[in-house]
Amino acid sequence: MDISCLQPTPVWRHFSNLCQIPHASGQEAALREAIVVWARARGLGVKVDDTGNLVLKKAATPGYENRPGVVLQGHLDMVCQKNGDSAHDFARDPIHAVERDGWVTAGDTTLGADNGIGVALALAALESGAMPHPALEALFTVDEEAGMHGALAARPDTVDGRLLLNLDTEEWGELYIGCAGSVDVMLEAPLPTEPGPAGFAPFSVRLSGLAGGHSGIDIHRGRGNAIKLLGEFLHELGAKDVDFRLAAFAGGTAHNAIAREAEATLLLAPGRVELAAQAGRYADTRRLLLPAEDAGVRLEVAPLAIVPASVLSAADTRRVLALVHEMPYGVRAMSAEMAGVVETSNNVGELRLAGGRLHLNAMVRSLREAGVRNLAAEILYLLNAKGFDHPRVAGAGPVWTPDRTSKLLALAQKVYRDAFGGEATVQVIHAGLECGVFAALWPEMEMISFGPTIQGAHSPGERVDVASVERAWTLLMGILAAIPPA
Repeated sequence: MDISCLQPTPVWRHFSNLCQIPHASGQEAALREAIVVWARARGLGVKVDDTGNLVLKKAATPGYENRPGVVLQGHLDMVCQKNGDSAHDFARDPIHAVERDGWVTAGDTTLGADNGIGVALALAALESGAMPHPALEALFTVDEEAGMHGALAARPDTVDGRLLLNLDTEEWGELYIGCAGSVDVMLEAPLPTEPGPAGFAPFSVRLSGLAGGHSGIDIHRGRGNAIKLLGEFLHELGAKDVDFRLAAFAGGTAHNAIAREAEATLLLAPGRVELAAQAGRYADTRRLLLPAEDAGVRLEVAPLAIVPASVLSAADTRRVLALVHEMPYGVRAMSAEMAGVVETSNNVGELRLAGGRLHLNAMVRSLREAGVRNLAAEILYLLNAKGFDHPRVAGAGPVWTPDRTSKLLALAQKVYRDAFGGEATVQVIHAGLECGVFAALWPEMEMISFGPTIQGAHSPGERVDVASVERAWTLLMGILAAIPPA
């Protein structure tokens, strides 16, 4: 089915159009310009700031001029992940979205429902003439997935509205009033290399078949991280006195995605080491410990025809693998205030060893500022203890502290109850939302976040539940119509 025929048609038509225009983080210009052309053709106010954030404005409908303005907020960029055998080019190719059994998905790439569906909901609201509403502003930021750089560049006068509806959460039936803060702990380190020992044979060791996922909202699921698993296997080999040298290591592609694949190139000493058999046994053992969605994990060994020109020394090989082995990954602590919610976690998002340089990016999240600081400090200490100088902390995203007394929250709860006959769950999310930035920038602004159900965000197979999109649209329209006079 053509997804633009799904209900509600205005939302799906906008989302289908978004899918036709590549919009990776830092490459949102073409999509932004298409939206600008669309907005001007409909007489909407348009403003683009120096960072590339886009603000669209629509006047209140008659009778709603005395009600506080509402900001509909989302981000233009998407996480670009694909399966290893996919030829998709995110800089050029459209996303091939299809509907299957009540879900829209893209198959072997990310779909971009995070946050394309939120953007589509806002555009459909601006276009609608059927529902009364206060003055509306749509704030579409850039580069959210790479570090919230667009949100961080917003100014106090970017918008005029006093209420904000963030459309970037991914579990229908939940109203979010808080989010985790985060930092990236990064390392760029030179490592001396040397010619490989004579007689050593080159091999590749590749780990694949993991589900991956969002490093915030999926971190509690216990999914395997390819960087950690491959590093652990190689570390165990060294502990068994298997003599080898690392030439290269590549795992993960984004700080906020759980690494699905990793590959190492190594030189193995001559002897009777059954490397493939050991890899198979390791994969079988891990499979028993990983969740069902990681049942396809594979660890494959292949001889190489070309010998790497240089490798790490034996000592540096052990040092790098010990670092990977000891890096914290996954849930560090659960929240004492919010049952079932992760408080603090770390994701090992990227590791690259090539040409004598080591690149590492780990993303720390916590619902407490102290939790962010403490785990980041622990990782910095580990890096220094392993002899890696000058690691740095970057990309700070602030915590969004919950406000359960918010009148906007109470209004949204009532609209939800009236529309769907039940209670929405009030929740905080173990992921970064731009609300954390905006709450600091606009402390008097009330805000909540909601959205349809999206599964597998930040991984191939990402999908969005069609029925929940229609419900999110109903809730959005209902809230706008119910905003009381100031």
